[in-house]
Amino acid sequence: MLADLVAGALHDASERRAARSLADVETDALARPAALDALSALAPRDTVRVIAEVKRASPSRGSLADIPDPAALAAAYETGGASAISVLTEGRKFKGSLADLEAVRASVAVPVLRKDFIADPYQVFEARAAGADLVLLIVAALEQPLLTELFDLVNQLGMTPLVETHSADEVERALDLGADLVGVNARDLSTFELDQDLFGRLVDRIPSGVIRVAESAVKTPADVAHYRRAGADVVLVGEALVTGDPVATLTEFLAV
Repeated sequence: MLADLVAGALHDASERRAARSLADVETDALARPAALDALSALAPRDTVRVIAEVKRASPSRGSLADIPDPAALAAAYETGGASAISVLTEGRKFKGSLADLEAVRASVAVPVLRKDFIADPYQVFEARAAGADLVLLIVAALEQPLLTELFDLVNQLGMTPLVETHSADEVERALDLGADLVGVNARDLSTFELDQDLFGRLVDRIPSGVIRVAESAVKTPADVAHYRRAGADVVLVGEALVTGDPVATLTEFLAV
């Protein structure tokens, strides 16, 4: 599944590049105001932080919510106390777009993450041109030389890489990059199976100075508490927010 998602994302990026050159997108990226400081926004505190996600669908669950106005949803997330907003920009399985990201960026004052299957520098320039402050890099999707190239480019453009892992080896690869923000995804992106205890097994490998993000399998305050007890500084939440009352749900999660 992960290989298919990456291949589809690269194909779609190549079509966008045919319509708008890398040079033009790079110009747009460099003309943007400086990215927001995501590391400060997500720094550990006495209570958990939440990255709230604009997510219409997923390969495992299909359609989740129509979200006709992603900017309004993001504004509700900010009102509810989210420290950052994640925007799915993958169109095939997640029904997202860069237009969603641009709309969200214009509506909130907190950092915005481009969540997609990034495997080409063009996509990184697109992210900055659309106003992203963070870019997701999935270790399982990238060989180390390309991961390093993309990681360095994200930083050079003033953004923050969120480096996603799913195993001890992947955590080591993330730390070898010098990542300051490391996610552990409970969902195996090859099989889409969930293991909520994976974060707890890997967290001790992530040094204290690195912000630890628990991703997936967050549906209830008890799930947030589970990750918090294991050592998560941040939880990334999508489905539970888009399928319920986003502000009320965030309030419950942030009380953990």
